[in-house]
Amino acid sequence: MDEFDYIVVGAGSAGCVVASRLSEDPGASVLLLEAGGSDKRLDIAMPLAFLKTISDPKLSWGDMGEPEPHLNGRRIWIPRGKVLGGSSSINGMFYMRGHPNDFDTWAQMGARGWSYDDVLPYFRQMEDSWRGENAYHGVGGPLRVEPIQTGHLLHEPLRQATLAAGYPATDDINGADAEGPARGEVTIDKRGRRASAAAAYIRPALGRKNLDVRLKAMARRILFDGNRAVGIEYSVDGETRQVRARREVILSGGVYNSPQLLMLSGVGPAAHLSEMGISVKADVPGVGRNISEHPCCMMEFAAAKPVTFVNELRLDRATRHFFQWLLFGTGKFATQLNSCNVILRTDPALAQPDIQLMSNPVTFGARLWMPPFRPRPDHKLACGVVVLNQRSRGWMTLRSTDPNDRPAITLNIMDDPWDMQTMIRGIREARRIYRTAPQAALTGTELMPGDQVQSDDEMEDWVRQVVEIGQHAVGSCTMGTGPDAVVDPALRVKGVTGLRVIDASVMPTVPGANTNATVIMIGEKGADLVKAEA
Repeated sequence: MDEFDYIVVGAGSAGCVVASRLSEDPGASVLLLEAGGSDKRLDIAMPLAFLKTISDPKLSWGDMGEPEPHLNGRRIWIPRGKVLGGSSSINGMFYMRGHPNDFDTWAQMGARGWSYDDVLPYFRQMEDSWRGENAYHGVGGPLRVEPIQTGHLLHEPLRQATLAAGYPATDDINGADAEGPARGEVTIDKRGRRASAAAAYIRPALGRKNLDVRLKAMARRILFDGNRAVGIEYSVDGETRQVRARREVILSGGVYNSPQLLMLSGVGPAAHLSEMGISVKADVPGVGRNISEHPCCMMEFAAAKPVTFVNELRLDRATRHFFQWLLFGTGKFATQLNSCNVILRTDPALAQPDIQLMSNPVTFGARLWMPPFRPRPDHKLACGVVVLNQRSRGWMTLRSTDPNDRPAITLNIMDDPWDMQTMIRGIREARRIYRTAPQAALTGTELMPGDQVQSDDEMEDWVRQVVEIGQHAVGSCTMGTGPDAVVDPALRVKGVTGLRVIDASVMPTVPGANTNATVIMIGEKGADLVKAEA
């Protein structure tokens, strides 16, 4: 049986970081297991192709949630990366941290050592920021962060309209002023390629003799000797193999795969494990609970002028953009589509922002066109209204003891009335901003939800029909000190030894931001926690 000092399960945003950092010590051998395949694909490397990769069944687990009790029984599509780099290889590349209060709240909830002051050094350590080095940003780190090139994306009218609507100005959502309208920042390298966790952390480390990366390796269960985790059973091409860990097993499978593997291995709610016929190794009731996810509603407006990104999707222009990106790493396919990243506090009494507006000068349904073969899509503007720091909590359970069966996921979206009230406030504010000069000159008829939807009851009905998710779920192996915590602040799994979880699942609450940057930070800090006990 193969032996390594550390086994890391899952090569996503956190797992790539952990494996890279642990293998910096030439005396420590590291095995990184990933259920997906290689990330060497042009559509992964090209930033604008995230519109394709995020829904590619070859690159995503593609889970469908259970019927949602507060969404008229609708099922929610839950894409997550199943490829080297995980979701950082298929996502929209947004680089956001959240509000400082998000992390201070974690510490107050029992996650000692995870306050904003504690985690800021790790954010700075991982960055190679276009801003240069300052109190909030770092340079020389593995992860390149660039601003979205917004000259062709109608940024300025929306920024000015948000300020005219009474919201504060900011130059840096990730700095001292974490609210207002700003250019988005993205993980794209200087060559115009996606800077995934795999590209930033694993590719530079592949020459290390002490790092072994195995793809298409599906973890089946954790191996225990008594209460100590000592290895992993996994399958490759239908063959079951086992590998042992001399020091630690580290789960970085993400918010759904890590709790699934724990439960398949006998660590989780005893009643559920017994129901599934699984011998209980440790009764940890919080495994699979406390799932927190951003609700998102997409508004659409007809564009009052034919100036949207649809123009760039005409086949001849798109071909030129593609080759400009491929040959030079520049152009309109070398960046994201976001016009303006707007972080709002819709109620001045709130301690931090509660709404994010993700504005785009095109709808995600727009495709390449070329008369007479395919007509031009309509010129439209899109605005995603996202509830930050939402209060509803979901859960997941096993369907069976087969690791290949996807878990049953109930996000419980809109369970807490506060979330619905906040979403309605956000929709009303988006309407107001889009009808404020100078943005008003670009905004035509409201298409979704439409001018006929005005009252709170009408808004609520519409939200329940259309709300989706930001794809930022966290919390299923939450860290802390209370009875529902799964890992302690050092990310060690309760009730057993030799086992940690280092990924999005340990966050006690979802930050008020896209989560990829925070997951990478968790990987950085988690690796240091492991090294401290080596």
